[in-house]
Amino acid sequence: MGILAKIFTWWNGATIGTALYTSRKGTKVGEDHQGNIYYEGGADSYGRTRRWVIYNGNNDASRVPAEWHGWLHHTIEGTPESCLPPPRIWERDFTPNATGTPNAYRPSGALEKGGHRQKATGDYEAWSPDAS
Repeated sequence: MGILAKIFTWWNGATIGTALYTSRKGTKVGEDHQGNIYYEGGADSYGRTRRWVIYNGNNDASRVPAEWHGWLHHTIEGTPESCLPPPRIWERDFTPNATGTPNAYRPSGALEKGGHRQKATGDYEAWSPDAS
């Protein structure tokens, strides 16, 4: 990524301020399977160690795996590899949040699908301001 993109974009990786703070006070703790890098250093207003993530690509909080989310929010103290049991075979792999994309879920009554839905079953009565 070019230097101008680094200066003027916040949605793709770290900003200049975050990169400088990370280089000065951050200690790399780990990396997840998507290439996101996790750091800690300094202290927050409660006296706890600050923790943050530098995304590999677009900044989207739904890209943080559950185990690292727990670490970021001080739910677990050690890294996820050292504190959590191995994943179960029935656990699904990560899928990115599809909201706002062409892959987003759209029910049959959605405008993008024609805006027609099934008729109501008859137990529904629409409210009317003139009804008593």
